[in-house]
Amino acid sequence: MTVPQQPARGRRPWLAPLVLLFLVLVPVIEVWLLVSVAQQIGALPTLAILIGQAILGGWLMRREGAKAWRALNESVSSGRLPGGELLDPVLIMVGGVLVMLPGFFTDVFGLIFLLPFTRPLARGLLQLFIARRAARSGIDLNVMRAKMERDTVIRGETVPEEPTRDSAPKPSGQASDPTVIKGEIEP
Repeated sequence: MTVPQQPARGRRPWLAPLVLLFLVLVPVIEVWLLVSVAQQIGALPTLAILIGQAILGGWLMRREGAKAWRALNESVSSGRLPGGELLDPVLIMVGGVLVMLPGFFTDVFGLIFLLPFTRPLARGLLQLFIARRAARSGIDLNVMRAKMERDTVIRGETVPEEPTRDSAPKPSGQASDPTVIKGEIEP
C-alpha cells in the first residue's frame, strides 16, 4: 500500500506549466512580430534592423559591462558591500543576450536591462523579488545588512601583559582562573 506524498513546502505546481507556456509563447510572438514588420517595410530592411540590433546589443553589452565591472571592483577594493554593483553585470549579460537574439519582443527587455537609465528599474524589481524570496525562506535581510556594515566593527589590537609573580604556573590538578582581557577603548 502506498501513501500519497504531500507536495514539499514551497513547491509551486503551477510554475512548470507557466515556464513551458512562456517558452512557447515568446518564439510565437517573435515570429509574428518579424513577419508583421517584414510585411510593412520589407524583408531586407527587417533583416538590416535585426543585424543592427545585434551589433548595438554587443556594443552596449561591452560598454556597460566594462563600467559595471569597474564599479564592482571599486566597491570591493574600497571595502564596501556591493549592492547594485553585484546585480548590474548579471543584468547586462542577460540584456546583451536578449538584444542579440533575433527578434523585436526580446529586444525590449534586453534594452531595459542594458541601458543605464532603465537598468535601476530592472535592478529594483530583481532586488524586490530576491527580498520576497528571502523573507519567505525566513531570512531577515535587515539583520544581515547590520552584520555587514563596516561602521559597526570596532577595530583593536591585543597587547600582551607583562608576567607578574602572581601568575606563576599552577600545579596540575588545580583549576586555573578564566582568562581576563584588560584594555581600553581608544576613539
